[in-house]
Parts: sequence; C-alpha cells; structure tokens
Amino acid sequence: MNDQTATQTAYLAGGCFWGMEELMRQIPGVLETEVGYCGGEASTAYYEQVKTGRTGHAESLKIVFDPGQLTYRHLLFEFFRMHNPTTPNRQGNDVGTSYRSAIFYLNDTQLDIAQEVIHTVDESGDWQAKIVTELLPFRAFFRAEEYHQKYLKKRKRLTVPPVQVSRFMQQV
Repeated sequence: MNDQTATQTAYLAGGCFWGMEELMRQIPGVLETEVGYCGGEASTAYYEQVKTGRTGHAESLKIVFDPGQLTYRHLLFEFFRMHNPTTPNRQGNDVGTSYRSAIFYLNDTQLDIAQEVIHTVDESGDWQAKIVTELLPFRAFFRAEEYHQKYLKKRKRLTVPPVQVSRFMQQV
C-alpha cells in the first residue's frame, strides 16, 4: 500500500465468520480483518448473547482494504462467491438470524455499489433463487472475543473449500 492511498472499510455478514474471514484474508488488497457482530438492536454484543438470536446481530466481518488494489465492487463480488446469498438466516448447517447474509453500508456510494452488485448477481443465473442479502446502514460493530479472531489460521485448520469463479465475476 502506498502512503497516499487511504484505506476503506467494509462490513459484511455471510454466515459463520470464521470461514468468511479466512477467505477474505487471502484476497489481494485486503489489509486487515476482524470478526464481530453487526446489525442488531442490542447496545452490546458478545458470542453467548448473539448465538441465542435475541440481539438481532449477525456474525460479521470488518474488512479494511486498499482501494488502489481492490475496489469495493470487486470485494462485494468476492463476498457473493463465498456464501449462499439466497438462504435467509442460514449458511450450511448454521441456522439462525446470526448467520444471515447482510451488507452494512457506510455511505451512499457503498449503498449504490451494493445495489448494483446485488442486481448483477441476481441476474447472473448463478443462483437458482433470489438474493436475500440484507442492505442495512452501518450502525455499530462489536469486535468478537479474541478466540474468534483468525480462528482457522490460529488452528491451521483451513477447512474452507476453494471458491469457484462464476459468470458474474467476469464482470469485475
């Protein structure tokens, strides 16, 4: 990263944050990741609360990236490759509102890009059902407990399957 390029931040939820973080960390241009909780009504969040589904928070990822290497648009296309955005409140065996698909936008530019990417992904035919990813204004991010941070990396358990390139990625 050069000193003249400001970083940007994205907040995304796509199921269990362990796998999502591991995949995002590997994308060129991603500088930093943290797992945590977004999108709920509770004024605090920690794992034991969030997993009950009563806080309204989703397991989320904070991604700091270099826009000179990775655009927000490209980051969102990568996000849609990493999880199933057509299943409400579910990713694989993980079920509940804390595993929903969501984009927490920081400004109107992020909102516009997210709407365009969702439309492109929806129209691509790569998914057989409609995209249900929520688009929500960012309010707060509560960093998850330390044992959740870089969970798969710390345990050298890279159980996340490789992601295949889809037709909509050709538009990046």
